[in-house]
Amino acid sequence: MSDNQNYKCFIIHLKRAKNRKPYVDNIISKLNMTSEIIDAVDGKLLTDKNVLNHYSETPLYSPSYPFKVNKGEVGCFLSFRKAWQKIVEQKLSAGLIFEDDVSLDLDAFNESLSSALKWIDEYGYIQFQVRDIPKNSKSIKSYQGVHLLQPMPTLLRCSAQLVSYSTAKKLLEITKRFDRPVDGLLQLNWDTKINITTISPSGVIDNTRASGGSNLSLKIPLNQRLKQEFNRIKYRYYIKKYTNKYYKI
Repeated sequence: MSDNQNYKCFIIHLKRAKNRKPYVDNIISKLNMTSEIIDAVDGKLLTDKNVLNHYSETPLYSPSYPFKVNKGEVGCFLSFRKAWQKIVEQKLSAGLIFEDDVSLDLDAFNESLSSALKWIDEYGYIQFQVRDIPKNSKSIKSYQGVHLLQPMPTLLRCSAQLVSYSTAKKLLEITKRFDRPVDGLLQLNWDTKINITTISPSGVIDNTRASGGSNLSLKIPLNQRLKQEFNRIKYRYYIKKYTNKYYKI
């Protein structure tokens, strides 16, 4: 990590989610890094035309995504594109991107961030996961109790991540149109050629339930939920199969 590198924190915040603003303020107050709040794209305000300008109902990648992406998921994806665009426009070495429903275990997070900043040039996209990391994840690097791992498949959730300039630029190029949620696309290493890594411990805490639940959730009838669960299991099978082939497991 050279002295002339510059970094910035971006926190994606949905304005109407006022109960999440304290989490945003808390992150900004704790981080020793310039921070900027990005106004999230509100899916509820998107017209069908807005959605179809970006979302492809025709599959773009294999395996095809078995669900129709809802407006909340489209808004979420476009919000991350705004963050990637900021990294590129501001010519940052990397951007630290948070969603607005997390908090920090500051000591653990600072240790992990220090290592991530050393490794980001080489690895391009480092997740700070809020979910458990599979024990069979590949160990890539370790430093003073901080580990850089490669889960296979890439873990879902985009609560917190460090993204390099070159990776942000590539993500903008390949996501002008998309056919699935942002974390689903990030699993497609064989198509994107972006190998997502994960740092442990992350020092990032998920507050989704405490902050009122996901803004993406929809109420779905039981019979439809059962069908979705079958399709989800099938889809995960193929994600695992493609992942194993890509990494030659």
